Amino acid sequence: MTTQPRQESVCDYPRPPRLEAESRRLSVRVGFVVVAETTNGLRLLETSHPPVFYFPRSDVATEFIHPNPRRTICAWKGTATYWDLVVGTSILPGAAWSYENPLEPYQAMRGHLAFYPGRALCMVDEEAVRAQEGGFYGGWITSETTGPFKGSTGSSGW
Repeated sequence: MTTQPRQESVCDYPRPPRLEAESRRLSVRVGFVVVAETTNGLRLLETSHPPVFYFPRSDVATEFIHPNPRRTICAWKGTATYWDLVVGTSILPGAAWSYENPLEPYQAMRGHLAFYPGRALCMVDEEAVRAQEGGFYGGWITSETTGPFKGSTGSSGW
């Protein structure tokens, strides 16, 4: 796929993933409630994946975050812990995740949470994010990223 000016191809992202600071305004909302908002985020870039944005826990309304028993393991980052979002009568199981004890060189992710854009309204600056296909990956697709993106049917072997 051809990239336009100011676009990034996820095919150019590295493997293992690269973690970098993100200063744009990132936000997560459930209905009219702001669950998280930051200009001090982290952006994880991995081949064939849209970026995943991580929020410092200090910029998350933790009263809406409740532990979920689900755990998964990433060979690079370590064990992921999942979190439910509970906002009023809305319960969004496993809508966020974190790496409580990340492996090197991802130690900067300690104390940060990521959110699935398919389960809440996620924004980068003023742009609403599209969710990465499939239920496992939590990449944030914006107008600045081009695919093809892992997660669609038939892409598990990429």
